[in-house]
Amino acid sequence: MRKLLLLVLFAVFVPLCQLSAQSPGPAPTAGPKAVDSPAPAEEKISRTRHTVTIGGRRIAYTATTGNLLLRTEQGAPRASIFFVAYTRDDSGNPATRPVTFSFNGGPGSSSVWLHLGVLGPRRVVMNDAGAATPPPYRVMDNEFSILDSTDLVFIDPVLTGYSRPVGEENAKQFLGFKGDMETVGEFIRLYATRYERWGSPKFLVGESYGTTRATALSNHLQSRHGMYLNGVMLISSILNFQTARFEVGNDLPYILFLPTYTATAWYHGQLEEELQRDLRSTLAEVEQFALSEYTLALMRGNALPAAQRRVVAQKVARYTGLSTEYVEQTNLRINISRFVKELMRDERKTVGRLDSRFTGIDRDAAGERYDYDPSYAAIQGPYTGALGAYLRADLKYENDIPYEILTDRVRPWSYAEFENRYVNTAEDLRAAMTQNPSLKVFVGSGYYDLATPYFATDYTFDHLAFEPDYIARVTTEYYEAGHMMYVHMPSLEKLKRDLDSFIASAVP
Repeated sequence: MRKLLLLVLFAVFVPLCQLSAQSPGPAPTAGPKAVDSPAPAEEKISRTRHTVTIGGRRIAYTATTGNLLLRTEQGAPRASIFFVAYTRDDSGNPATRPVTFSFNGGPGSSSVWLHLGVLGPRRVVMNDAGAATPPPYRVMDNEFSILDSTDLVFIDPVLTGYSRPVGEENAKQFLGFKGDMETVGEFIRLYATRYERWGSPKFLVGESYGTTRATALSNHLQSRHGMYLNGVMLISSILNFQTARFEVGNDLPYILFLPTYTATAWYHGQLEEELQRDLRSTLAEVEQFALSEYTLALMRGNALPAAQRRVVAQKVARYTGLSTEYVEQTNLRINISRFVKELMRDERKTVGRLDSRFTGIDRDAAGERYDYDPSYAAIQGPYTGALGAYLRADLKYENDIPYEILTDRVRPWSYAEFENRYVNTAEDLRAAMTQNPSLKVFVGSGYYDLATPYFATDYTFDHLAFEPDYIARVTTEYYEAGHMMYVHMPSLEKLKRDLDSFIASAVP
């Protein structure tokens, strides 16, 4: 009976904790912890041919779907890594055509979001606002794919998608910062070797925790395998975890989340008329306040005079759509889990974490935290259902085990390498850029992303290095959408143009 009670408490408590910005990206769905049936020690590959129209040109391509076995140097299989690769048929020598390795975040996410959201030749059918169409769900040709610029390889880390440990291998060795990075790096090395892509210009693209992985890999691939990259593309970045940890004594997130609180309030018409006129000019005003008066106020703590505290509270309230009294009750520090519940409480609505344009309705309007993230609810069903049909019907790949879209099987995730300090892979990226002067970086951020706010990303890159050369090699773009900005049609079109331009600039 006691064991049953503990299991029930765990099932309720963990999803609530995942609302906080303690782990970037979508909160994983519930599931067993670090336990799964081992994969068979065999490789299974399906190849199919297709066409897609991009930029008015019909492009023929081959889809390669299956798994590669990662082995020890003695030949013993360790892990089965599932992937989907798209290669353009008319590109001439594939060894010299750009190739991009893609993955998402979590930790615990498969690669489905970037795959069927923006990069691949097929995408999930959604409406212009990013909301789901009624089920059943389907895919359509993606005229915004970057397959015209680069071949694509979508990678599912161990225990996501169809990727699994093999034989008697212990899953825990893959479930942490270092084990995950080394495993994905070994897959990239093996794929480049098997498919003769060492001579290709090479790129990484990651989203959310996938940006943590990508920046760590940029250095690891160089130092471990001698594989130098042309570019790293970061979508909705989280490199320095201090920027997103709402913990006692860490005031940084309150400062860096403030502009996204403002953007959210602006979108839902919660600001005064003067601030509602133009989003970008309003954000510029808030950014200046956040880095000056607000930062100085938080630094003073209890030493802040009462009159000055009241003035700062009034300004924070003005920029967030909340009441001055509420801001004062929070000690001028608004936690994301409170903001998403408080902003539209009088309408009995909550706003999304991944994309704060979305709203939801909880059982009651009295709590501090929402029951669910309405922005994740809008994409979970469409992407899961569409991928399930697409793999079998179009790519002719069959597998009866569950495809883990976003799983909790990777818990607990180990950050042992960063014990007693915050995870920060910006230093890995800086080191890679130092050793590889040709390495370029693309950074894409959404204004309505409360999982990895754009201002936190700006802060990270403002502290990447202090030599002008580094700044010149980083391209930053912003989108009027959230974490998965590509669910917003105008942002999807802009992201396509931006990625094409970046790839062209990074290829010799």
